[in-house]
Amino acid sequence: MTELEQYAASIEELAKRLGLDYYNVDFEIAPASLMTEIAVYGLPVRMPHWSFGVRYIHQLVRQSMGHSKIFEVMFPGDPCRAFLMDGNSLAENTLVTAHVLGHADFSKNNQLFARFHEMAGGNIVEHAAAHAHRIQQAIDKVGMERVEAVLDAALALESHVDVDGELHRTRYPEFVPAKPQSAENAFQRRFRNLPGTAEAAKAEPGPVRAPVPPHPEFDLLWFIAHYAPELEQWERDIFLMVRSESLYFYPVFACQIMNEGWASYWHARLLREADFLPQNLYLSAIKAHSDVVRPYAAGQETALAINPYHLGFTLWEHIVDTLGLARAREVMREEDDFGFIRNFLDRELAEKLELFVYEASAGDEIKVANRDVNAVREAILAPKFNYGAPRVAVTEMHNDGGLVLVHEHKSDGRGLDVNRAKRVLEYTKRVWRRPVRLHTVSDRGEPAELTA
Repeated sequence: MTELEQYAASIEELAKRLGLDYYNVDFEIAPASLMTEIAVYGLPVRMPHWSFGVRYIHQLVRQSMGHSKIFEVMFPGDPCRAFLMDGNSLAENTLVTAHVLGHADFSKNNQLFARFHEMAGGNIVEHAAAHAHRIQQAIDKVGMERVEAVLDAALALESHVDVDGELHRTRYPEFVPAKPQSAENAFQRRFRNLPGTAEAAKAEPGPVRAPVPPHPEFDLLWFIAHYAPELEQWERDIFLMVRSESLYFYPVFACQIMNEGWASYWHARLLREADFLPQNLYLSAIKAHSDVVRPYAAGQETALAINPYHLGFTLWEHIVDTLGLARAREVMREEDDFGFIRNFLDRELAEKLELFVYEASAGDEIKVANRDVNAVREAILAPKFNYGAPRVAVTEMHNDGGLVLVHEHKSDGRGLDVNRAKRVLEYTKRVWRRPVRLHTVSDRGEPAELTA
């Protein structure tokens, strides 16, 4: 058994004594090239697409500039999968082991993670590998160009899922439910029995087709997969596979601040209470901890972005110190980032963390616009609304197959980047293969109708 394996086993024993509850974690040491691929693709094996290559180059540039370092990648499930960088020091991998156990505890017990785990099962790595295999079969059958064109469209819409809905959904009912016949009252019975009254022949109404969609449909991937007029089955399968993976990643997206903060709180606490660690290793690990949870700027510098590790760690420490660990675990189970930030980032903490809302002028001049805690909370959460995507619904499907989309800009609280919206609309038309119309407002709040 290596030193790391010995420390990891002791840290797991300590974690369980302190009340962490998680599915087994399979740890694996991986080389830097594989770690970068996993971080970019989001999974060890995933469907092939050129956009992941673009992200890979971007990640390499950030790493070369010292703006990004990958310590670990962890996938929730049963079991959890954790990949540790082989270039990490022993102290860093000891810290990372403790950090992963915090993530594992969070993903098993948080209600949002648990809900998606129940719907999709706990083996996302195997599911994603199966998706990649099926897509490769489609490539072998119809060619890379056709498959990539469908993937372009599906991935352009990957955030347009109904995160409150079910993973496995059936199609809408084909017909409007028949209205129950009203019971005959006493007067009608007496009238029907009068002499010479012939009962009129009743024409039985046929079934009435239900409109499609019967209500505004926000799950665009599901709708296209089931109702696009001309898609072949392999094309529909691609949309459903992208949708399945998108729903898997939603809890990670919606709980990022909570999750990273919880893992950071526990790696700090586990290291602090791990009296079996040599002093020099402990000090090196705590130095790595400080690098992870510090704000993006320090001293006289000002950061224009939030470090989720720093914000989450600070909030969890405050909650445990003031409300106790039992209450902290309740919060961990019940909340996502929206409830976490709105309920526990108070004015005192916002001032301590020196948080503010800023504005950038056309000349790149930056100025503080607001320090009010409510404005700060909403600025942190705004990019998370609706999975980071505009709230767009299918509202009508014409007899000729034409599709009408409506952007709910009032609940969304923002207009669209018209040029970007046009590109996404073109992708949508590529697979819908009928005219597509989108009603929205521009980023200046002016009504706009886009067509493709």
